[in-house]
Amino acid sequence: MKVAGRILIADDEPEMAQLLGQLMHREGLTPLLAKDGKEALQMVRAGDPDVLLADLKMPGMDGMELMRKVRALDPELPVILITGYAEVGGAVEAIRAGAHDYLPKPFEHQQVIRVVLRALNERRLRVELRRLADHVNQVLSPREKFGPSEAAGKLICAIERVARSNFSVVIAGETGAGKEVVAQAIHQASSRSKGPFIPVDCGAIPEALFEGELFGHERGAFSGADSQKIGKIEAAHGGTLFLDEISNMPLASQAKLLRAIQERTLYHLGGTKPIHVDVRMLTATGLDLEGLCEAGLFRRDLYFRLNEFTISVPPLRERREDIPYLAKRFMDIADIDLSKSIKGFSALAMEAMLAYDWPGNVRQLRSVVRRAVLMAEDTISKEHLGLRQNLFRSSAHGEPVACASTPGGARSGLPLREIVRHTTIHVERQAIADALRRTGGNKAKAARLLQVDYKTLHTKVKGYGIEIEGEEPSE
Repeated sequence: MKVAGRILIADDEPEMAQLLGQLMHREGLTPLLAKDGKEALQMVRAGDPDVLLADLKMPGMDGMELMRKVRALDPELPVILITGYAEVGGAVEAIRAGAHDYLPKPFEHQQVIRVVLRALNERRLRVELRRLADHVNQVLSPREKFGPSEAAGKLICAIERVARSNFSVVIAGETGAGKEVVAQAIHQASSRSKGPFIPVDCGAIPEALFEGELFGHERGAFSGADSQKIGKIEAAHGGTLFLDEISNMPLASQAKLLRAIQERTLYHLGGTKPIHVDVRMLTATGLDLEGLCEAGLFRRDLYFRLNEFTISVPPLRERREDIPYLAKRFMDIADIDLSKSIKGFSALAMEAMLAYDWPGNVRQLRSVVRRAVLMAEDTISKEHLGLRQNLFRSSAHGEPVACASTPGGARSGLPLREIVRHTTIHVERQAIADALRRTGGNKAKAARLLQVDYKTLHTKVKGYGIEIEGEEPSE
């Protein structure tokens, strides 16, 4: 059965480009021809090819340089390089640099088709796997999204409590802490879950275009308005509108938003017809909105209208018990996305993640783990993580020692609160390890010895990467 696909062919030899184009067309594929690397790059930017077939040797921008630039634009676009016999060594090097495959000249026509179809099918498989991973992420319960810590538990309770209402909610927290994930969880647990969830990044829209994006516009409302466009509020009718970084909203737009919320009615720019909307408002901010109200940078009446309920998302450094769970989940997703088969994290890698302060929070953890999956072959090591902050050093026995507990910790400039926290982590890990040694690795006995419940001990053992040989509890 023939499949459809757009194959971009970059070759400075017109005869070769025409031949390859005819082969693609005969197979039911759509050939796109570029006479050199520069033109091919422009076509990648302008269109959406499914596979790039490029000659390694081209004047100006050769195949290797083209591949590097294309991967910066679309890391998942398969690149197949065509090489002369003497250039095979260079092609192998290109595969190490990220090329999908190579075709040495002279080649058989069926060989070209096989390589292109394989690349095309693998790209489609990755797209489908990502779609399935996104779907799984949408149906995860809040507990599965946030982790097992007590702080995450309190966050989930707040989400479940307010989701059943129609309250407007302000979600406060640092960048990358998961404010949009909280908003999605509220929407999914609400009676509006079958309606749309429309996110808007207020910091990414230029002020001159903000009202058109939010309220929509009529044809001819302004220069360039060639057709009618519905706005984000109207698109969220029957569902939830999530305004991220609400503090960036222009003051003039704040007044119009307040009126639309109170009256449940809006007008397109350039329009006179009232449009009824039924929308739940969720907003997020990393700033102190009350302080902005005091400074006259945010409307107090809008703040009161939006802030019927507040949820504070704790930063990742304040819920470290969630790090092992989240890291494993991100690893599994990246495993599928990158077609890898990583077994897990080494003890030192997990220890480094638990010690790190994660200034970029969960978003940073996801990026670090994804990059580590790409770099690792079997198990993710501490080196694969690339974390620069080193809050633990190894003792002569290979056990972690908190730097903050030494005079050097004070000299490092850490505040007393951080010194105490990191020292506490070290002491807790040591106490659990000692209890497990005394009980021969029996977690149930160790939990009784330390007077904590088994589940808490099990979570901490896993989180700290403690490995003690011995029996497992039979209870």
